[in-house]
Amino acid sequence: MKILNNIIIYGEPIDEGALEQIKNCQKDAAFCALMGDHHQGYAMPIGGVCAYEDKISPSGVGYDIGCGNKAVRLDVPASHVTKNIKKIMDDIFRQISFGVGMENADAPDHELFEHEAWRVPYIKSLYDLARSQLGTVGSGNHYVDLFVDENQTVWCGVHFGSRGLGHRIATHYIHAGGGKDGMFVDPVLLKAKSDLGQQYLLGMHLAGEYAYAGRDWVCKKVAQILGAHIEEEIHNHHNFAWWEEHFGKKYWVVRKGATPAFPDQMGFVGGSMGDDSVILKGVDSKESQQAMYSTVHGAGRVMSRTRAAGKKRWSGGKQIPISQGEISRKMMMDWVTKKGVELRGAGTDESPHCYKRLNEVLQWHKNTVEVVHVLRPVGVAMAGDDEYDPYKD
Repeated sequence: MKILNNIIIYGEPIDEGALEQIKNCQKDAAFCALMGDHHQGYAMPIGGVCAYEDKISPSGVGYDIGCGNKAVRLDVPASHVTKNIKKIMDDIFRQISFGVGMENADAPDHELFEHEAWRVPYIKSLYDLARSQLGTVGSGNHYVDLFVDENQTVWCGVHFGSRGLGHRIATHYIHAGGGKDGMFVDPVLLKAKSDLGQQYLLGMHLAGEYAYAGRDWVCKKVAQILGAHIEEEIHNHHNFAWWEEHFGKKYWVVRKGATPAFPDQMGFVGGSMGDDSVILKGVDSKESQQAMYSTVHGAGRVMSRTRAAGKKRWSGGKQIPISQGEISRKMMMDWVTKKGVELRGAGTDESPHCYKRLNEVLQWHKNTVEVVHVLRPVGVAMAGDDEYDPYKD
């Protein structure tokens, strides 16, 4: 950890674009930090943490409100999963919806559809969309994975957020707050107690509940496919804002691509499709306090999507290649095959080549978190590379 201009920073080399963004956020934030997996985002960097005294930032929370990770420990033997992994992954890919705009034919009823946020006229207009998409995974770096830990215990891990509901709520309130398009723009800030701020907070909490419910449904579906019972659940948002006390005062703490890690709080952090993931827990230390009890949400990108997969344009509903990317499908498949992963879907912009190694990133946070389990991936399911999503992070 280092402190630069009163900003807590983890990881080297420092992403200069992310640093520029967090410095811009610092103009209005009481405290700021960058996690070890930081990289550029929209207005506020991914891996960024900002504490505001009386303001909330829709662009800080981001377009995928409530994006987060859930891991469940299952009672099925590891030998059964590894022996039948091809069929299991076929079933997961067929029975769970991956991709942009997908609907879930088995979308469950849920108490969140009685949430008071539906009284807000704009949010109410998203009701039918939310109903149809609950329990769908999306595209980009969103996934459903199967793992085996060091004790030969099977885990399912998922990563996705609030789908079209959260994206549209975020877009609406970013525009309502005067937000501008672009990466290096001022973050949108709303007074938390203003009418617009209160509307956004209602929508944010609704989208957070929606994301939790979706991840719950997918994990239960995977357990059903495996004929297993869920024995333990670990669940966190990493794109959200919480009303928390730090340094003797209450703040709205915005974490964008950063996982809460209070003392003994458990978290699931994914690596890449071809790397180990971890179950970790927060520890209490002076450094943890300085970082506002926050840690990484993943390994962090080292290669842009365009550089990895090349440039494409859309024509007639199809992607037309413009330039060749640096990562071929063969390179990606060679990596995951060597790792012993059964892969479904995924584009080369999600290849392990595009990410840092999670174990190295976590070394920067060794004074703030403890690794409890190391999870080796055996099956990975993601949307295919023909999916377009402008806000994959």
